[in-house]
Amino acid sequence: MSALHLAVSMFISSFIVIVILLIRKIFKNQISSKWQYNLWFIFLTALTLPLLPTHLLDFGGNFTWNGDQNRNPSSSNPTTENLATENGNWMNDFSTSVNRLDLTLLNQIITIIWITGMLVMIALTIHAWTKLRRIKKATSIVKNQEVLTLFEECKQRLHISQQLVLVKSPLIKSPLTFGIFKTYIILPRDAEAWLSMDELKYILLHELNHYKYKDIATNYLMVLFQILYWYNPLIWIAFREMRLDREIACDSAVLKLLDQNQYAAYGNTIINFADKSYLTGQFAMVNQLASSKKQLKKRIERIAAFTTESKRLKLKSILIFMLLAGIVMSQVPIVSAIPYGDDRINFEHKRTVYEDLSAFFNGHDGSFVLYDLQKSQYHIYNKDKSTLRVSPNSTYKIYSALFALESGVITRQQTSMKWNGKTYPYKTWNQNQNLFTAMENSVTWYFQILDKKIQLENIQAYLENINYGNQNVSGGIEDYWLESSLKISPIEQVQTLKDFYTNQFGFDEKNVQLIKDAIKLATKDHATLYGKTATGTVNGKNVNGWFMGYVETKNNTYFFATNIENNDHANGIIAADITKSILEDKGIY
Repeated sequence: MSALHLAVSMFISSFIVIVILLIRKIFKNQISSKWQYNLWFIFLTALTLPLLPTHLLDFGGNFTWNGDQNRNPSSSNPTTENLATENGNWMNDFSTSVNRLDLTLLNQIITIIWITGMLVMIALTIHAWTKLRRIKKATSIVKNQEVLTLFEECKQRLHISQQLVLVKSPLIKSPLTFGIFKTYIILPRDAEAWLSMDELKYILLHELNHYKYKDIATNYLMVLFQILYWYNPLIWIAFREMRLDREIACDSAVLKLLDQNQYAAYGNTIINFADKSYLTGQFAMVNQLASSKKQLKKRIERIAAFTTESKRLKLKSILIFMLLAGIVMSQVPIVSAIPYGDDRINFEHKRTVYEDLSAFFNGHDGSFVLYDLQKSQYHIYNKDKSTLRVSPNSTYKIYSALFALESGVITRQQTSMKWNGKTYPYKTWNQNQNLFTAMENSVTWYFQILDKKIQLENIQAYLENINYGNQNVSGGIEDYWLESSLKISPIEQVQTLKDFYTNQFGFDEKNVQLIKDAIKLATKDHATLYGKTATGTVNGKNVNGWFMGYVETKNNTYFFATNIENNDHANGIIAADITKSILEDKGIY
């Protein structure tokens, strides 16, 4: 879990806690005990959202933290090599370094602290579980027939038909309930001797209501969330209040079953068990009748003021509940924007062959995807990496140029652009450009100017139209495709390129053909190679290398994408060399 992930999760959980506490205070007399407790289930839902996979919360592209996004053309480590073959000139693989705030060390430290905290919490939970096991081992079945008859009568009143186990233990002084698959209601030893039958009835109704409303399962869920969110003090406050509201709701449920003249007796029964808890409330996986003195006072006050829920109060409670639910749903887009580390796609295709091509990669961490148009078949190396989205860098220039043609920023007859006089680290950049020279020399400034003229909102619409990667342009008009917010997987590169080639997007055929001509690389043995290299350079280090394109033969077309990643030695040249070797080995080119 990254620092940003923890920060956003903490913000959202804290925000919901504060909202619930405010609602409880503002609408204190406008919401029933039952619905006041139900509010906390919306809180549990809010805690679940950051744990869900990103694609389940798809509300647009993922936000990416880029720190200082100023480009650094004078980087000490620019990629300046040229790809050449005996059959033609390949594109120059030029890149400029972008500066990003490196949070790697901070993320590692925060992750270690978070995991350490969870381990401590797990240890405390195991300790509480051990104490619970000790109680269970010390139990004995209640055999008093009068108590057992009362127990069955209470079950019938609550319409509970499941088999529950009524036991007693010398290790407790307050009744408690635990166990999901086999539920135990545990009474203090000799409780039937010092408690009246009415008091036992109150206790049993209370514990059975906990069972009826699945409070035991809720306990486990609360413990799980406290382990995961241990770092947020508001979570601890929230669960303390949730436990109190649960007991108040349970008290109200019992009072509904009693005559008004029994309310005081029920309250006195609870008072008799004050401060007799054996298990720490924060880690207990049980429901206990006992409460702290502060919570007991609030419970007694609510018992004293208890009145039957009116239809009007119930309606108000539901409306308030729906209001809070709407507030939580408004946070979903924020949660969906959390970067979850690996931004992956789901890929399933019946005609897919997974191959081991590691020998071609010479130790580089990467993937290769090939699509046979005639057979509608994929050949993939490294299933894991082929679904991982990374920045497209200069491979995106294919689509940047296409969008410019479609929007009229440039035309097929006029693609020229004047050099602005700014000195760049590559000689071929420091001159006027047209589409062909800009594509051949990967002139970044040319495509950045195109993007500015197209405008970001139009680019967003085009990306959605062609379903390009995560379609996220939040990195800004100049940088969104340069190791920034826009990301695409090798499989998606192939899919999008195939759709471009067959013009599934309905663009002007002549515009599509012009782009094809601009990325034509070489011809050999009646096969023509088209493609684009790309290198992602961050803080002077080449971290991402691409080569994607297609091979046209007499009878077929093959689309491919190769991506490699490294801390410093990944670039388009290496990706192109790997691709060329694989295509040659397969007899494609």
